[in-house]
Amino acid sequence: MKGVEARQLFGAKAQGSRQSAVPYGSYSKGCLAGGVQLPESGPTWQAMRLSRNRNWGYPQTVDFIRDLSSFAATQPGWKGLYIGDISQPRGGPMLSGHRSHQLGLDIDIWMLPPQRLNLSTKERESISSISMRKNKGAYVNSNWTRQHHEILKAAASDPRVARIFVFPGAKVQMCNDEKGNRAWLRKIRPWWGHHYHFHVRLNCPKGAKGCVDQNPPPAGDGCKDAEKWVQDILFPPPSDPNAPKPKPRRELQMADLPRQCINVLQSP
Repeated sequence: MKGVEARQLFGAKAQGSRQSAVPYGSYSKGCLAGGVQLPESGPTWQAMRLSRNRNWGYPQTVDFIRDLSSFAATQPGWKGLYIGDISQPRGGPMLSGHRSHQLGLDIDIWMLPPQRLNLSTKERESISSISMRKNKGAYVNSNWTRQHHEILKAAASDPRVARIFVFPGAKVQMCNDEKGNRAWLRKIRPWWGHHYHFHVRLNCPKGAKGCVDQNPPPAGDGCKDAEKWVQDILFPPPSDPNAPKPKPRRELQMADLPRQCINVLQSP
């Protein structure tokens, strides 16, 4: 394993390990023992892009998807949810795309309201979600609905959820529209992209000592912070000519991951 990128090793595994379900490490530097596969289709969801084999997660993650998609199906115009990437069968770094999604506790949920839940495998590869953003993410566009607000609110109100990433304009819109309890807004965090899908991150499970939680969001509803993001999109601050150039992305080696991840890889 020495000298081989961890993503090559984890990306080669087609099945979860036959171990008790335990996440090891952090969301961007870890792995998942005993991952379970989200069924490709359920009463209120469909997993998308099946060729990626990224519909694996911690058991609680699958339970959360069942619960949130069941709520989504009560919203006008929604049959449930289309589920994007969760994790690879054994978590770990992915061959392409995300830096996170390594513990089976991150879920990408499409913004596209499902009109039907009998998409073929081929359709799931070709259909695309829809963007919600306008002006590079400063505002929502006409695709945004109250149903999006309610589904994100339900997700953020779930005690299993640590935070949810969505583009800044959506956070500001929800801040402006919410007239009741605002506590859930704290978990909605602005982040780049995230206008075709929103990203739900679950807390480390109770008793999972090897799992590293992210620091909790700052106190308050976070609305002023999101407004600052929007202002920076509309009126970009001048770039610093003396800012150091970003370092090239270094791919993780097995030595970068928790030592338990070797057992996760080698387990049947």
